[in-house]
Amino acid sequence: MEKVVCSVIVPMYNEEAVIHETYRRLSKVMNDLGESYEIIMINDGSRDKTGEIISQLCKQDKHIKMIDFARNFGHQIAITAGMDYAAGDCMVIIDGDLQDPPELIPEMIRIWREGYDVVYGKRISRQGETFFKKFTAKCFYRILRALTDVDIPVDTGDFRLIDRKVCEALKQLPERNRYVRGLMSWVGFKQKALEFERAERFAGETKYPLKKMIKLALDGIMSFSYKPLKLATYIGSILSIISFLYLIAVLIQRAFWPHSTTSGWASLIAVSLFFNGIILLMLGIIGEYIGRIYDEAKGRPLYIVSRLENMEEREGPRYKL
Repeated sequence: MEKVVCSVIVPMYNEEAVIHETYRRLSKVMNDLGESYEIIMINDGSRDKTGEIISQLCKQDKHIKMIDFARNFGHQIAITAGMDYAAGDCMVIIDGDLQDPPELIPEMIRIWREGYDVVYGKRISRQGETFFKKFTAKCFYRILRALTDVDIPVDTGDFRLIDRKVCEALKQLPERNRYVRGLMSWVGFKQKALEFERAERFAGETKYPLKKMIKLALDGIMSFSYKPLKLATYIGSILSIISFLYLIAVLIQRAFWPHSTTSGWASLIAVSLFFNGIILLMLGIIGEYIGRIYDEAKGRPLYIVSRLENMEEREGPRYKL
């Protein structure tokens, strides 16, 4: 197999509207570099013509490789599959929507050659996104950083370059509910930020609606911190102290002003609902952690590959049809 300097990993899900432009820009950047390269496109169970278009590109250009999933397994799993099959000395992870500029790849490779193992893109602005998405993303990154002991850079996505040895280290982490950018911080190595302005989507719609954003946030927090579990202890201790002080106040009132006490069903119900809400919140947090333990215990593969193109000779993970 020909030696590959750089593997570009591009997860794709229902991206038929943008895929030709993604191919054009990526190919131009990589050809201008003059290095051996491959572009691995992962069809993550798309329901449109994404898989067909990638297959056509594979026939036209041997630099294009395809991993075709048996169904939709998710963005983070698609990135993982790309790393499993990549042959390059370094790998660049970039989304297919062109919000992250392919034109930064040469600069990433230059920094990598200076001795850095991870070069991650840091967003200094985000164009074409709503105030709600920008605000919630900003809050999430800072909450995650406060909750975990791992130094996960803020305002960063999955757009980054990693060295082969970082990829090999990540392959040793088999967890199912993956937060890949957090795992890359966890494994360590020498890392450097490259600032850029994130553009609008070239075409199509976002593949990260609110539901998926919430799941990714939960995966990030619960994969790298158990502090939410301690919340039950903290809240329980505070409420116990408050309840004890309130009990003392009631006893004093009954002892010295016995006729001043009044019964109030509304206040009693309100207090009961408040405590029940706290209990259910704690049970929900515990349930999230138990659910992740259950996923790990089942031992199912992260993904199933239905078909490979232009890379059939490669030995990927065992869970391939």
